[in-house]
Parts: sequence; structure tokens; C-alpha cells
Amino acid sequence: MTSADHDGPAAGRVDVHHHFTAPAWLDWAEERGVVSRERLPWWTRWDLDAALELMDKTGIGTSVMTVAMLGRLRGHAERRESARVALQAAAEVVESHPARFAFFTPVFLDDLELSRWSLEYGLDELGAVGVSTRTSMDGVYLGDDSHDRLLAELNERSAVVSTHPMDVPAGAGGAGAALPGVPPFVCDFLVDTTRAAVNLIKGGVLDRYPNLTFVLPHGGGFLPYMAGRLELFGDRLTPGIEPGRVRDYLHRFYYDTAGPMSPSATPTLLATVDPGRILFGTDWPPTPAHVVADVTTPALDGDPALSERHLRGINRDNALRLMPALAR
Repeated sequence: MTSADHDGPAAGRVDVHHHFTAPAWLDWAEERGVVSRERLPWWTRWDLDAALELMDKTGIGTSVMTVAMLGRLRGHAERRESARVALQAAAEVVESHPARFAFFTPVFLDDLELSRWSLEYGLDELGAVGVSTRTSMDGVYLGDDSHDRLLAELNERSAVVSTHPMDVPAGAGGAGAALPGVPPFVCDFLVDTTRAAVNLIKGGVLDRYPNLTFVLPHGGGFLPYMAGRLELFGDRLTPGIEPGRVRDYLHRFYYDTAGPMSPSATPTLLATVDPGRILFGTDWPPTPAHVVADVTTPALDGDPALSERHLRGINRDNALRLMPALAR
């Protein structure tokens, strides 16, 4: 079955949550002793044929790649070269399959100069459709005052900002994950996304930089579920938020479907946010192909809370409205 075989609301899905670890980047990083392939997670073995096979099987017309660089690089020149290798590889995938792939260029919360370079190279030269960034870095959350110059620059470009958790703060005494034996992607990642969203709201980022659009992964973490709590206790934050403003802020984010959509979760998301702000996402390859094809995508298609109109928007129309460059 190919993407062309899917019709109705599933036709030509746009996947906004597709992790891309470039094989060329792995070669580069391994040659320099930055990483060892054998010690990296299995999902870092990104493969074009495997990507296209999954896309065709699930009706995905276009995947927007988030460019991954997994090494702990600290030197500015080495980080820039790392990003260049990864971005060039992403652009080559798009060039060879222009209707099937697009990509976000990364920005770095701890390095404004490197972020500016990535914007010029990734957006201006290579044609990225938006930017990607971590929800936090070293315990500093997106929207911190230290990010103002970066956010202002992104605002001038009316950038779409795809966010994703990567590292989460250690538990008490720096002893690792907050709940031993539970991988961070199970619940800690959702907390990290929620904290970043609340920080953006609390800091007035959505008002100060109105041209920015933030995409929250995994259905916004726990944000939709605890929205009422945020409204109730918004005045306890520093600075406080008027309860009436919280609902407005919630409708200004976009949310992807990677992982959270279910008969229990979907009604909460729909009750909290505008359905026109929900985007299809797979989280592949960390979410394995068989899970995407046999579990999460069919669950979305058969979700009783979603109408055909909702599905058409989630699968394709909402993404094209947000990123018109994908309509090609």
C-alpha cells in the first residue's frame, strides 16, 4: 500500500514529528570520537527506505524532519560543523524527495550566535520550513529571560518553533531520573513539555513575540489535562496570570498527536484547545514502525471523539495552513 492508496481524511498526512539522525552525521561524529554507534539507541539508525516504507503504509505524504545531533559538543566551531553536516544531510534528503520530506533547522538555547548561523544556513540557504528547539536545557526552560534575543530574532521571521524535551532535570541529589526504573520518555518528558509551556505563558512570551508559533509535542504533555488547575491557581504564579488569559494562551499553541491520542485523552485535548491547532505526529523512529502502523495511527483514525472534519484537519490541512511551503 502506498500513500496514494489512502483517501478521505487520511489522504496525504503531514507528519510534523519525525526524528532524523543523519547517517552522514553519525559517520562524522564517530570519526571524531564524539559518539559510538554501538552505544547509541537503535532508533538513531535512520534509514531512507524504512522511512518511505512506513510513510507509504500509513498514508503519510510528507514528513517534517527534526534534525538530531546527539553528541555533547561544547566548542562553538565543532558544534557549528556538527550542525552543518546534519543540515546538509537533511537538505539532500529533501532534494532527492521534495514532495515527501521537509525539515526544521535547530536553534540552541545556550548559543545565540550558533542559532543565528543555523537560521541563515538552514532557513535562508537550505529552505527549512521552521525551527526546532529543546523545551529545556541544563534546567533552563524555553522562554527564560536569557532567550529573549533569540526569541526576538525568531519573531522577526514569524518562525514556526517545534519543541521537544531531551534532557530532564535529575532527581534529588542529582541521582538520575526522578522515578528510578521509569525511562524519562514515559512521564518526565511530558512534565518537561508542560513546564516549558507554562513558562512561555507565565513570561508573556506569546504576547511579546506574537509572530511566533510554538508546536508542543505529545499532545502538549500534561498541559491540557491540568489547564483548569492553571486557571484556578494562575494568580499564585510569579508573575501571576489572570485566569481568563490562560484559556486564550492555550489556544495559541499547536499540539501534535504523537503518543497521546486515545479515547480517554482525545476528549480532554478537544475540550481544551481548538481542533485546528492539532497536528499529526508519529515520533518515529523512537516510536517503532510497527507501533506507528499497527497501534497509534489506527487508533487516531478510529478515535470516536474525532469527526471526519477533525481528522482531515489533523492529518493534513492544519499543517498546510501553518506551513504553506509544505503544499508542493
